[in-house]
Amino acid sequence: MEIALVLLIMAAALYLFITDKYPGSLISMMVAGVLMLVAVLARWLPWIHANRWITPDEGVSGFSNPATVTVAAMFVLSAGLQATGAVATVSPWLARLAKWPTLMILVMLCSVSFVAAFIHSTAAVAIFLPIALAASARARRMPPSRLLIPLSYASQFGGVCTLIGTSSNLLVNAISVQSGHGAFGLFEFTRLGLILSAVGIVYLVTVGRWLLPDRPGHGLAQTFQVADYVTELRVLPASPLVGRTLPKSRFGKAERAYVLAVLRGGRPIRYTTDLPIEADDILLVKAPATELIPLRSAWKLASEPEFRFSDETLQKQHLYLAEAVVAPRSRLIGRTVREVDFRRRYGFLVLGVQTRNKVLSERLDKIRLHDGDALLLLGSREDLARRAGTPEFLLLDRVDEPSLRRSKMWLAVGILGVVVALTAFDILPILASSLFGCIALVATRCLSIEEAYEAIDWKVIFLLSGMLPLGLVMEKSGAAALLAAGVAALAHALGPVAGLAAIYVTTAVLTEFMSHNATVVILAPVAIAAADHLNIDARPLLVAVCFAASTTFCTPIGYQTNAMVQHPGGYRFTDYVKVGLPLNLMFWALSVYFIPHFWPFQR
Repeated sequence: MEIALVLLIMAAALYLFITDKYPGSLISMMVAGVLMLVAVLARWLPWIHANRWITPDEGVSGFSNPATVTVAAMFVLSAGLQATGAVATVSPWLARLAKWPTLMILVMLCSVSFVAAFIHSTAAVAIFLPIALAASARARRMPPSRLLIPLSYASQFGGVCTLIGTSSNLLVNAISVQSGHGAFGLFEFTRLGLILSAVGIVYLVTVGRWLLPDRPGHGLAQTFQVADYVTELRVLPASPLVGRTLPKSRFGKAERAYVLAVLRGGRPIRYTTDLPIEADDILLVKAPATELIPLRSAWKLASEPEFRFSDETLQKQHLYLAEAVVAPRSRLIGRTVREVDFRRRYGFLVLGVQTRNKVLSERLDKIRLHDGDALLLLGSREDLARRAGTPEFLLLDRVDEPSLRRSKMWLAVGILGVVVALTAFDILPILASSLFGCIALVATRCLSIEEAYEAIDWKVIFLLSGMLPLGLVMEKSGAAALLAAGVAALAHALGPVAGLAAIYVTTAVLTEFMSHNATVVILAPVAIAAADHLNIDARPLLVAVCFAASTTFCTPIGYQTNAMVQHPGGYRFTDYVKVGLPLNLMFWALSVYFIPHFWPFQR
């Protein structure tokens, strides 16, 4: 009954993760809460043994787990490299290679793989995404759809090359230490990681290049389908708007029209809500086409016949269109456009939203935002440049370089190098060295203390902290041993390599549809229990969990970087399957072959 209850809780968690009904961090907290509740109920339920469940102290032990603290520290170290422009220095090199597209792709993939080995993969993609789009614009016959899936995949290649490359590696390492199987070295994954990276990059530059879609980019106005909804209207001297402010006039309320900007003398007026409208002002209005005739008649406005809503036309009026992607750890997630109030908070407007493969340009106020959604923004160059470094969304068009502390660049690189060296030579454990690195970044003012707090993806921290108790209960209750019995039976019949292959496939399939960290917490105890059944070393099976969980290519929802490039690249779900499935199969075959060579089954 206890095992059945644990499996029921695990199944409910899997269902919630796959259906995405709640944020992953909330689901993990719900799991930890239910586990602690069952332990309390064990006092009155004779068929539940309290010693097979978790105490309240164990229920919150995930927050003090070395993996959780180390992941938080790695977010801060990544932010230090971003804030000082250490990675952005590769941008000019890629720009020069734009005339040789194949060489440019090769250099870009190698660069992002190297960077992702030491900083979080989402941070690496956030840095390289605008660079790749700029290089695509310069290269001949190289649309973004040919670049961005390879960019996402290459960040995952790099992540598996080191212990600190991805949070799931750190999580497996913590579970391995906790179960008595020892820690993995900083570069212990590097041999296999380099083999997979080399094969993956060659595949993407050759075969994968022809499997990628060739979708030429369009102007932002056309992509978001807003050109037909925006027009310019001139205020005639007889208009009732003259001498009144827009809020007091209640302009457009009846016609569902919205004023995007007021132009006077060819330039936008910044504070349109406080200034009275004058004759011959130009209103940039967004409204359904059916409402334009009654709007012009009621308010005595004249259409500008030569106006065509496009990027070029707006730039002549000192307004700019820009595309942004909602960041994976953005505070905008789950909020509507109206709740965010972009005009007041950021100084620009949202004209369109591309969410879940649907482009929406009407009734935007009620749209609830998700990570990976694309936004069409309208504002001045200054406002867009000022927000280029915000963690809430990633601007895909670099209007201006965000303010970077370039004088501190080599200092930040040196601090990361010291962190890596201290860990690689076993002078300090990764937890201590990464914490010292964070302290050094703030103390030397490479980062402010506020930027360090903001750099941490607290959703990931709560996800890890809430799910770790589930792994503990799976071990204590015997649920992990029960699940491992199936793997052990297969391995007894066909050999341990078959068990290794089964663990890899199960992890890879689950990760395509839910958080890779949640998958690791569920399957790492199963891998350890299976190794105990077979009387073999657990490390080969744990390595299989690491690599399978960190290389997710077949869906846009399996890994955050895949979702980040979906809208900018114009990808469909089938594009990921077409390009990613052969790559997943190759990684599976190579891992099953090489893991026993690098990590023998013998204890």
